[in-house]
Amino acid sequence: MKFNNRNIHISSSAKMGSNVKIGDNTVIYDNVEIGDNTIIANNCVIGEPINDYYHNKDYQNPVTKIGKNSLIRSHAIIYAGVDIGDEFSSGHRITIRENSKFGKAGKVGTLSDIQGYTIFGDYCWLHSNVHITQNCTIGNYVFIYPYVVFTSDPHPPSNVSIGPTIGDYTQIATGAILLPGVQIGKHVLIGAGSVVRYRAKDFDLIMGNPAKRLCDVREIKSKNNPDKSYYPWPYNFDRGMPWEGKSYDEWLNEQS
Repeated sequence: MKFNNRNIHISSSAKMGSNVKIGDNTVIYDNVEIGDNTIIANNCVIGEPINDYYHNKDYQNPVTKIGKNSLIRSHAIIYAGVDIGDEFSSGHRITIRENSKFGKAGKVGTLSDIQGYTIFGDYCWLHSNVHITQNCTIGNYVFIYPYVVFTSDPHPPSNVSIGPTIGDYTQIATGAILLPGVQIGKHVLIGAGSVVRYRAKDFDLIMGNPAKRLCDVREIKSKNNPDKSYYPWPYNFDRGMPWEGKSYDEWLNEQS
């Protein structure tokens, strides 16, 4: 299914699910698979060929997958070899380079740039203007706020690429910079504007330049209820989460 059917190119080798909608001026390259009920808005490129395309006469486009019930907003460029889970949504003018993988219900905000070869877990939410370097591993339920930058070259310029590793439920606040190879645990809170050079253990609050541990996040009190700890945050936030409308503990018990 198409919108206005203006200037759309869909490769004959692409596989389209049911009720897929494609916007005007969009290109769907070879070996793209798009799941049911997905919307690809205007001026998008899906399955953009990787660099070998320009030099190898025998080039074949790697398989690109976008899961069902996803929404790709206008001017997105998603390279060949990307694997995106169900219920993904994007802002405008994003770039996702080759061999990136997203779990379920990922979000990538407007003008964000993912440089490829990175694994995201389920429910990873990237806000606008986020830059993710190559070779990162990012867990489940990780939120990355605007203008965060991940780096991967420890001796620029070099041929070494070691991206950060981020544990489940970690929150990375606006303007933070993560240097190559840093290991961040689960339920970590990284303060706005921090420059992270060293490892952070589970439940650490780290902040500053260079970022240092200030306390255990479970010591941070809620603004609305000073007698109650705000963290772990899943007990206090459920919008768009799989435990929405029920307690986090109830949801955890259902998973076991």
